[in-house]
Amino acid sequence: MVAIIDYNMGNLASVRNALAKIGAESKVVGDPDEVQKFDRVLLPGVGAFGDAMAHLKANGMDEAIKAFAASGKPMLGICLGMQLLFDKSHEFGEHEGLGLIPGEVVPFDAKMFQAPHKVPHMGWNELFVQKETRLLKWLPKDFYLYFVHSYHAVTAEKYVLGRTWYGYEFTSAVARENVYGIQPHPEKSHDNGLRILENFMEI
Repeated sequence: MVAIIDYNMGNLASVRNALAKIGAESKVVGDPDEVQKFDRVLLPGVGAFGDAMAHLKANGMDEAIKAFAASGKPMLGICLGMQLLFDKSHEFGEHEGLGLIPGEVVPFDAKMFQAPHKVPHMGWNELFVQKETRLLKWLPKDFYLYFVHSYHAVTAEKYVLGRTWYGYEFTSAVARENVYGIQPHPEKSHDNGLRILENFMEI
């Protein structure tokens, strides 16, 4: 059973529908006291980092997520949910994150683009697998997923599972022990996205 964390910052229905397609049971959870009862946690998210952390902290959900991560059970952050796993973000100021994976979240730097690119990065793009991982097993070394974001993570190479090219190379999938994160939306990425969710359910 998967707990989908509800903190007013994401399309929970699409995530739950995607999980249902692969036969996974899930429940939308907004009570931090319930989180530890589940086998897995999925942290979705769309919107601004600072607002998201404020919502998580408002009822203690941030501490519940940290405690779940410390339990060793699998956890997956999607899009903004992945970004929240890091130490901090520079989106509209500087904001503290959950600190589950060392690193920070920064805006796309247009000065580094080798050709004109619009921000946000929106649409289908390739994820290039950097190392073998249970989250991305049975998928090719590069495959397409659906992205929507203006900021990206910067972290140490040892945490990087996948990279993507948009003007320059950026980190698009990460892991630290039992905590996983993916920048694109698997719930919007058809068969490839469903495979990632299936893999997560098998971890």
